[in-house]
Amino acid sequence: MDQINNMEALYIGIDIGTTATKAVCFDKQGNVLRQIDKSYEMYHPKPEWSVQKPYEILQAVKECINEITNGIQPQFISFSSAMQSVIAIDENGKPLTDAILWADNRAAGIAEKLKNSDQGKHFYQKTGIPIHPFSPFAKIAWFKEFDSELFSKTYKFISIKEYIWHHLTNEYYADTSMASGTGLLNIHTLDWDEEILDFLNIKSHQLSTVCEVTHQCKGISDDFLYIIGGGDGALANLGTGAMNKNCIALTIGTSGAVRLPIDKPYLDDQMRTQCYHLTDNQYLVLGAVSNGAIILQWLKESLLKTDQPLEVLIEEAAKIPAGSHGLLFVPYLLGERAPIWDASAQGTLLGMQITHTQAHLVRATLEGILFGLFQITEILIPDAEHRKETKIMASGGFGKSELWLQMVADIFQMQVETSQTIEGSSWGAVLIGLKSIGEEIANDNKTGQTYFPNTENKSVYETAFSKFKKVYPLLKDF
Repeated sequence: MDQINNMEALYIGIDIGTTATKAVCFDKQGNVLRQIDKSYEMYHPKPEWSVQKPYEILQAVKECINEITNGIQPQFISFSSAMQSVIAIDENGKPLTDAILWADNRAAGIAEKLKNSDQGKHFYQKTGIPIHPFSPFAKIAWFKEFDSELFSKTYKFISIKEYIWHHLTNEYYADTSMASGTGLLNIHTLDWDEEILDFLNIKSHQLSTVCEVTHQCKGISDDFLYIIGGGDGALANLGTGAMNKNCIALTIGTSGAVRLPIDKPYLDDQMRTQCYHLTDNQYLVLGAVSNGAIILQWLKESLLKTDQPLEVLIEEAAKIPAGSHGLLFVPYLLGERAPIWDASAQGTLLGMQITHTQAHLVRATLEGILFGLFQITEILIPDAEHRKETKIMASGGFGKSELWLQMVADIFQMQVETSQTIEGSSWGAVLIGLKSIGEEIANDNKTGQTYFPNTENKSVYETAFSKFKKVYPLLKDF
C-alpha cells in the first residue's frame, strides 16, 4: 500500500506495541497511505518475569521511521505506546534493566499485601490505578525491596516510550496519558504524587517531567517534528471516534481493554477499574485484561502445536456453534487485571468431552477472552438497557476477524462498529499531533462494517457467561 502524493500534507503515527511497532502514514482524511511493521520478542527469563530488550524496540522504531519516511517529509511524527513498562537507567541513559512489561508479575507478593490495606485503597483514590504488579508503582516497589543495589544506582525510572523519546529528542518527558497509568500520578492534579514517591523512597527528579500529550520537539539527528502523543488505549478511543458517552471502545491486541470516555476522574468503590487522562477534560474509565490475543498464540504454539495460521484456526472455529458445545475456558494464563486484579489467578478449562476437537478449543478461547471483557463492560455500564443504546467501536488486530466481531455483538448484545482506520491508536496519535500544530480537524470517524446481536445466541451466551463468572471465585483459594 503506497499511494503517496508528495504534494499533499502527510502525517505519521507510530504505535509502539507489546509485540511490534507499527508506523502508519496518513493523509488529513485519515486514509492509510503507507504502513510499516517491525516485530520483536518478549522474554521470560524467570517464572513470572516478562521483559523486552530496550535496544531491540528502539531499533524497531528507528527502522520504522527510516522506512516510512523514505522519499517523503511528514508534517510530524506522533507516538502511541503500550503502557506500564519500566526501565531503570543510569545518568548516561543506559538501561540498567530490561524493559519490564505490564505482563510481568514479579511484584505480585508486594501488590497482594498492599492492595486491600487502607494505604493501598488510599493510593487508588489518588491515582485511579489498582494496586497490582502490572503497574510501574509495584515494579519500583519490588526493586526497592529486592534489588536495593540497583535501586540505589538508578538515575531515573522511565517507560519504553520515554526511553525512545529521549533517544530521538534528548528529553526526559512523560505525557499525562502514559503517566496516569503508572500508579504514581495523582489523577486529580496531573502531577507526580509526593506521598506515593515518599512511600517508594524516590524523588520526582528520578521520573520524567510530566507534560501534555501535545508536547513537541525537533529531533536531535533529523529534521522531523516529533509529538509525544499518548497511551495506546486512550488514543484508540480518540482514533476510532469513541469519545462520547454513547460509545465504548473495545481493543484486543496482545492484551485487551474496554474504555468509556468521561469528563472527570472516576474511581470505583471496589477498585475494579482504572482511570486515565487524555487531554484537557477528557478522561477514560476502563478495565484492561492481561489475556487477549496472546492466549490464541499460546494455544496455537504450546497446546495445539500446529503450523496452521491463526486465520485458518478461526475459520474452523466458525463451524462450531455458540457455547462450544459446553466447553468453557477461563483464560487467566497471565494472572488477570480487571476486574479481579489477581496476579496469581490461573487458567481453567471446564466441560471437556471426548467429542471436543481443536476447533472447539479455539472457539472456547475466543469466547473466554470476550467473557472477560464483557465482565468489565457490565461494571462500566451496569444497566442492560443502557448497553443496548451504546455502541462498541472495535480496534486492534481482532477487528479484522468477522467471526470475532460477530461474537462480540452476540456476547455483549450490543451493536459493534469497526473503524475504517483499524489502526486506531496510530490515527489517534495523528489527531493529537494535529492539535499540537494548531490544525485540529473534525474527527468524523468513517465506520466500516457494522455487526448486530444475533438473538438466537443470546441465551446460550448468557448461560455460559453466568458459569464463567462463578469459576474464579470458586477456585481462587486453590
